[in-house]
Amino acid sequence: MATLTNQPSKKGGKGGSSTVKFARRTSSGKYVSLSKEEIEMSGGEGGDQNSYTVHIPVTPDNQPVAAKAEEQYVSSSLFTGGFNSVTRAHLMDKVIDSQVSHPQMAGCKGSSCAMPACDGNVIKDERGNDVIPCECRYKICRDCYMDAQKDTGLCPGCKEPYKSADSDDEIPNYSKGALHLPGPEKDNKQMSMMKRNHNGEFDHNKWLFETQGTYGYGNAYWPEDGDEDGGMHQGMLETADRPWRPLSRVINIPNSIISPYRLLIAIRFVVMCFFLVWRVRHPNEDAVWLWLMSVVCEIWFAFSWILDQLPKMHPINRETDLPLLRDKFEAPSPANPTGRSDLPGMDVFVSTADPEKEPPLVTANTILSILAVEYTVEKLACYVSDDGGALLNFEAMAEACSFADLWVPFCRKHDIEPRNPESYFSLKGDPTKNKNRVDFVKDRRRVKREYDEFKVRINGLPDSIRRRSEAFNAREEMKMLKHMRETGADTLEPIKVTKATWMADGTHWPGTWAVASREHAKGDHAGILQVMLKPPSSDPLMGSSEGNIIDFSDVDIRLPMFVYMSREKRPGYDHNKKAGAMNALVRASAILSNGPFMLNLDCDHYINNCNAIREGMCFMMDRGGEDICYIQFPQRFEGIDPSDRYANHNTVFFDGNMRALDGLQGPVYVGTGCMFRRFALYGFDPPKLDKLPANVDKTAELKTTDFDPELDVNLLPKRFGNSTLLAESIPVAEFQGRPIADHPAVKYGRPPGILRAPREALDATTVAEAVSVVSCWYEDKTEWGDRVGWIYGSVTEDVVTGYRMHNRGWRSVYCVTKRDAFRGSAPINLTDRLHQVLRWATGSVEIFFSRNNAFLATKKLNVLQRLAYINVGVYPFTSLFLIVYCFLPALSLFSGYFIVQNLDITFLLLLLTMSVCLIGLAILEVKWSGVSLEDWWRNEQFWLISGTSAHLAAVVQGLLKVIAGIEISFTLTSKSAGEDNDDIFAELYLVKWSSLMIPPIVIGMVNIIAIVVAFLRTIYETTPQWSKFIGGAFFSFWVLAHLYPFAKGLMGRRKKTPTIVFVWSGLIAITISLLWVAINPSVSQRPAATSGGGGFTFP
Repeated sequence: MATLTNQPSKKGGKGGSSTVKFARRTSSGKYVSLSKEEIEMSGGEGGDQNSYTVHIPVTPDNQPVAAKAEEQYVSSSLFTGGFNSVTRAHLMDKVIDSQVSHPQMAGCKGSSCAMPACDGNVIKDERGNDVIPCECRYKICRDCYMDAQKDTGLCPGCKEPYKSADSDDEIPNYSKGALHLPGPEKDNKQMSMMKRNHNGEFDHNKWLFETQGTYGYGNAYWPEDGDEDGGMHQGMLETADRPWRPLSRVINIPNSIISPYRLLIAIRFVVMCFFLVWRVRHPNEDAVWLWLMSVVCEIWFAFSWILDQLPKMHPINRETDLPLLRDKFEAPSPANPTGRSDLPGMDVFVSTADPEKEPPLVTANTILSILAVEYTVEKLACYVSDDGGALLNFEAMAEACSFADLWVPFCRKHDIEPRNPESYFSLKGDPTKNKNRVDFVKDRRRVKREYDEFKVRINGLPDSIRRRSEAFNAREEMKMLKHMRETGADTLEPIKVTKATWMADGTHWPGTWAVASREHAKGDHAGILQVMLKPPSSDPLMGSSEGNIIDFSDVDIRLPMFVYMSREKRPGYDHNKKAGAMNALVRASAILSNGPFMLNLDCDHYINNCNAIREGMCFMMDRGGEDICYIQFPQRFEGIDPSDRYANHNTVFFDGNMRALDGLQGPVYVGTGCMFRRFALYGFDPPKLDKLPANVDKTAELKTTDFDPELDVNLLPKRFGNSTLLAESIPVAEFQGRPIADHPAVKYGRPPGILRAPREALDATTVAEAVSVVSCWYEDKTEWGDRVGWIYGSVTEDVVTGYRMHNRGWRSVYCVTKRDAFRGSAPINLTDRLHQVLRWATGSVEIFFSRNNAFLATKKLNVLQRLAYINVGVYPFTSLFLIVYCFLPALSLFSGYFIVQNLDITFLLLLLTMSVCLIGLAILEVKWSGVSLEDWWRNEQFWLISGTSAHLAAVVQGLLKVIAGIEISFTLTSKSAGEDNDDIFAELYLVKWSSLMIPPIVIGMVNIIAIVVAFLRTIYETTPQWSKFIGGAFFSFWVLAHLYPFAKGLMGRRKKTPTIVFVWSGLIAITISLLWVAINPSVSQRPAATSGGGGFTFP
C-alpha cells in the first residue's frame, strides 16, 4: 500500500502535489511502513480535520498504465476515514467468501503472475483484460510490480525500463458530436456511410476502406480546421433536418367529467355556507352545549374540506414518447455513427439502516432491479447508504453484485419484467409468454437455480460472519496466550481480546461490530466507502458462451457503477436520520459520478418497470424541462390483502390528489420513487433567462455566481462545505442536466452530443475526497439541511424538501406509467399501519409550527398549491374535532337531545343537498382518477380510524415538542423478508396492542352502549320520541360503519372467533328483539301501548 497525503479542500482536485510513502497492512489492521526514507512509521490517527491520508497501492505517475491500474486498485479498496482520522484504502483481495468473476467486481482476479514462486494474480480492467504495465506483455501482479519499481525500475521480462503500452492510445474527444476526419474530395463518387458487418453492427474498418477516411456526398461534412464551432453547427443541422416533436404531452380530463365536477364543488360550497349560517342562527335552546360543540366541529370540517377540495380543480394526465427519446439521444447518425448515448447521467440512491428490520435480501433484490434497468450503462450509478454500518449489509451487497453478473445479462437477453428476481420468480402464469428465444426455458431454469443458491448465501451470512469472527477471535486469543507464555506472564489471568467482527479477507470490519466497542458501534464508527463495481467502459462488452452457464455472446454484459457507503457517525453529533444519510449520498455521488439527476428509493421499493427512468427523462429533457425540480412517481405496493382493509394502497391520494396537484405547480415529494434535478436540490432558483447576465451564452456552461449573484465565490464553503471538487461539480451538473438545444424555441439548453465523451477514470484522490465529505463534521457551519439538500428538522423531511423547491419557483411533474414504475411493501398489520400514519402526522404537526408553514410561503408558490401545503400541516388537527364529533351521537342518545332543536325542513334540505353533491363528487372523482368506489370507501373508513387515533397522538406529541422541547422518536417500519409462509397475510391477523387503539375502541363501545340505552329508554317512555332516537342512532351507525375495519383488526384470524364477537352478537340480538316488541306488540298489550302513545312515529 501507499500513503498519499494532500489537502483536498485546498486544491482543485487531481493536480495537487503529493508524497508517496509505501506501507503494508497486516491481518490485524495495523500499518507497517516499507518506505525508503523511514524504516518504521505508524499510520497515525490524529491530524487536522481538513486533511486526510490515503493508503493505496503504488501506481507511479510516470507509467502510462498508472491510470488503469490505479482505477482497478481503487475499485478493489475499502476506503475508511472521518473526523480527526486518516483516510485509508485497504486493498481487499477477497470481498466475500464466494468467488467473483465479473471484471468490474471488486476482488476479481486475472491471469497468474509470471514471476517465479509467486501465486498472485494480474489485475483486470473494466473489460476483463489483464492490465500489463510493459509493452512486452509480461504478466505481473501488483505486489511484484511494486517490488520491481522499488528495486531496479526494470521489467522482469524484457529487462528494460517500463515503456508505454500500445493499449494507452489517446481517448478521442466526442464532445463536439462527430469524428475528426478530413473533408471529402469533390471528385469522389456518392457513397453510403452506413457500412455494416454481418451482425448488423457498424463496421468502422469497412467504412474507412470504402470512403478513404471521409464521409461521402449526401452525408454530413466535418468542418475544415479553424471552424471551432463546427461541431455545434453539425448537431443543429442534424436535428433540424427532422421535424421537432415533444417528448411528453399533457392530456386534459374530458370536459364531460371535469366541468360537472367543478360545478358540484361550487354548488356544495354555496350550500355549505347556507347550512352553516342556518346552524349558527338556529341554536338548540334545550342543549346549547351540544349545539355549540357540533357547530364548531362543522365549521372546521368545512374549512378542511375547502383545503382538500379546491386544489383538485385542475387534474391532468401525461404521457411520454419513449421511441422519440431513443431517436433523439441514442440513434446512430452522421455525427454519431456508433450511436453513443447523449443522455445525462443518473445516480440512484438506496437507503437502509437496520438489517434486522430491513432484511438484506430485500435490499439486494432492489439493487439487482436497479443494475438491470434499461438505461445507458456508463451513465448509470447506484449508491447504497448503510446507516447502521453493518458488515451483513456490506457482504450482502457484494453478493448481489456477484449475482448481477448473471442476472443483468439474462434480463437484457430475454427482456425480463420485473427485474427484481424475487418478484419475477414469484409471478403466476406462463413465463414463456412473449418470449421468442428457444433457449429461454433452459436459461430461466439455470438462473432460478442460481438465485435459490444466492438466497441461501444471503440468508446464511449472519451465521457465516459469526462463525468467521469467532474463529479469528479465537486465533487472536491463542496468539495472546502464546505471547504471554513467551514473556513469562501469568497465563491464569483472563485473556482480554476485543471481540471484533472480521471481514472475509481476515481483517477487522471498520463499521459496527456484533459486540459493540469504542469506534465500532452503531452511533460511533468511521466513514466507509467501497466501489464494488467500478465504472464500465464506454463501449459495449459482449459476453461469450465459454465458461458461462448461459450463452451471452450477443448480450452486453457491462454493469453500472455500484458504490457502498456508510457515513461516519460519532457520539455528540446530530446525524439527522434519513435526511442526513441522503445528503451524504448527494455529496459522495457529486464527487464520484456527478449525475445531473438522482433517483431515491427505499430499500424495499424496487424498479418494476425497466423503462421508468427513461419515462422520467422524457420530462426533464423536453422543452421547458429546465425548471422541473423533480419527477414524482406513484407508490405502488404488493403483499396487501385483497380487500385492502387499512387503505394501504392509498389510491385516493396517489391517483386523485397527486394528479390534481400535477395540474398546478406539481405533486408533493413523498419520500421514495422520486427523480431529482441535482441543481435544484442544491438550493438554487430555477434558471430565468431575463435574470441571467446579457453577455452570457445560454447554451454554454455557466458559473455558480451566474445563477445566484448574491453567492460570492468565497461563500461557497459556507453553503456547500470546504470541498473544492464538490463546488466545481455544481455548474457541471447544471449544464449537463439541461435539455438539448435542438429547436430554435429552446433558448436555454446544451449543444447536442456534448455528453458522448467517456467519463474519467476514478483515482484515489477522488475517492478519498468522497470519504471526507461523508464525515460527521463536514456539515458544520454550512447550509446543508437548511437550504441545501434534504431539509432537517422534521420526521417528514420529504414534504419539507419538496415544499422548499416549490417555494423557490420550481415545478414538479407526476409520472404515472402504464406499467407500475416502482413497487414496494407496506405494513398490513393494524398496529404497524397506525404507527406509520403517526409518523407522517407528527411530521405535519412539526411543519405547522415551523417556518415551513405554507402560510409564510413566497409569491412564487401557486395559490392553490399553497392551499394544498397548508392542508399538509393542518390535517392532523382535524382529529381534535373529529373525535368530539364521533362522541356527539352518543351524547345525543344519552341526553335525549339532538344537535338541532327541531328537524326543520330547511335543515333537512340543506343536509340532503350537501350529501347528494358529495356523492356526485365522489362518482366524478372516481371517473377522472380511476379509483374504484371500494377504494374510495376504504379511504374514508381509514380516515376516521387514523383521525381518532394516530392523528390525535401526533397533535399531542407535536405540542409537547413545541412547548416542552420533548423530541419525538419513531420506530422503523418493518419490511417483509418475503419468506414462504402458510398464510402470506399472517401479519394482517396479528393483534399487537398499542395505546393508539384506545380512542377508537372507546368511541365504538360508547356509541353501541348509547344506542342500546336510548332504545330501551324510548320504547318504555310514556310518549316515545322516535325522531330524536333515529337521528342520534343514524349518526352512531355512521361512526360504527367507519370503524368496521378497525373492529375486524381486533378480532384477529377468521378461524379464531374471539369472545367479543359473541358478546356483540348477543347485544345485537337483544336489540333487534326489543325493537320487534316495540314496533309489533302482542294483541293483549296493543291497546295499552296505543293509549300510552307508544306507536312508531317519524317526523
